Amino acid sequence: MSPETNGLNQLNPYLLGPYAPVESEITAVHLEVTGEIPADFAGAYYRNGPNPLHEPMGMHHWFDGDGMLHAIYFEDGKAEYRNRYIQTTDFQDEKQGTLNKPGIFERAMADDRSTVYKDTANTDIVMHDGELLALWYISGQPVRLDSRTLETIRTETFAGKLPNNVSAHSKVDLNTGEFLFFDYALYEPWYSFGIVDKDNRLTHFTQIEMPGPRLPHDMAITENYAILMDLPMVFTEQGLRNKLWTIHQDPGLPTRFGVLPRHGEGSNIRWFEFPGCYIYHVVNAWEEGDSVVLYCCKMIDNGRDLPSQYGPYAPMVNVLALRAVLTKWTMNLRTGESREEQVDDSISEFPVVNLGLLGHETRYAYLASIPDTGTQMFDGILKYDLTDGTYATHRFDEHFYGSEPAFAPRLGATAEDDGYVVTFVSNVVTGESRALILDARNLADKPVAQVHIPQRIPLGFHGTWANLSEFRPAV
Repeated sequence: MSPETNGLNQLNPYLLGPYAPVESEITAVHLEVTGEIPADFAGAYYRNGPNPLHEPMGMHHWFDGDGMLHAIYFEDGKAEYRNRYIQTTDFQDEKQGTLNKPGIFERAMADDRSTVYKDTANTDIVMHDGELLALWYISGQPVRLDSRTLETIRTETFAGKLPNNVSAHSKVDLNTGEFLFFDYALYEPWYSFGIVDKDNRLTHFTQIEMPGPRLPHDMAITENYAILMDLPMVFTEQGLRNKLWTIHQDPGLPTRFGVLPRHGEGSNIRWFEFPGCYIYHVVNAWEEGDSVVLYCCKMIDNGRDLPSQYGPYAPMVNVLALRAVLTKWTMNLRTGESREEQVDDSISEFPVVNLGLLGHETRYAYLASIPDTGTQMFDGILKYDLTDGTYATHRFDEHFYGSEPAFAPRLGATAEDDGYVVTFVSNVVTGESRALILDARNLADKPVAQVHIPQRIPLGFHGTWANLSEFRPAV
């Protein structure tokens, strides 16, 4: 993409400054380090996000950018960085000039199965079966990548058994090796759930009955259940008729959480109803006796007027100025009783936990702190103690804003928070980027180490951590 922008794109903040794409795919070794990379720190931090290959010709949503992975690898006190485009089928067509699928500001292409936009796989990244899976929030084809080189291996269909698509924020259970996923669509069936085992075989798939098309963004798992969401964010009738991605929150609809036995059929789901709200991201969930406990970031009104300086992009900018509060829901499967409790009023989002405990009770959660800025930025990390709602804060240096953090267990760790928190940060003034390594038990302290990246890392979406032991052995 050229650094020059047309008149329309000069109004789009998500194509400029800290969000502007980088042009080079690089591999960098012998990186400069301030401090010392711990010897008991081994694995990789990955971060997905949009990076448009070409200059957008028309209206461009931040979510439309081609997916690019940024990764930093740690072993024996050394670090290595690389970034690569995610080679979706649509990306390859785009490179060849044959792509005919639009972004979400435009009328969708339709066939006999779905309403289709350009699939970028730019949203989430998880490790499964020793390799990476890049996922897309609208539900698309997962893309499998080499966990060490970031090279695209294939579009993943699970040996041709995947019925439709996979949405972002599907989950990997490190205890079983299973990949648990959901799919949603603008056509019937509107919602489905499936499981892929540790050997990459689709072992379970079922449809979930819904009153109409919905826009879920995340799901949760416990040891025995999957928790699916029916949220009051719906597609407008006019949008559906015209194949346009137009949504609104219906004040007449509740928020529903569906508790489904992992290998149960859709008819086995148990729904719990709460006052209507929207949820982007789950913290964690687990079972307590007869109850399921669910922690999420609950969206609240950002209280902002439309920022007119962005012209036609004002509604997008307003919606992306996220405001959310940590909230707990409890659902008793025996009595049907339910309860909602706000944990705290601090504004935070993009939550993570120790992935080895996903679906099991966790005491600690790490969330990105969101300042009162007009665009989506993270100015620090909050470590919540879920037992009492208190938290510690690490603030980034002035002008630095970060990515979704990840927890990395120390080699040989036995305690939940015995390890490190890692993230990328970038300076919005100079363009300098770093990887920060923080002591998870002393989060407020200065970084244990800062690794200097020889390329700017644009602000983006979701990240993850993978232990070195999870990598597929080289052949």
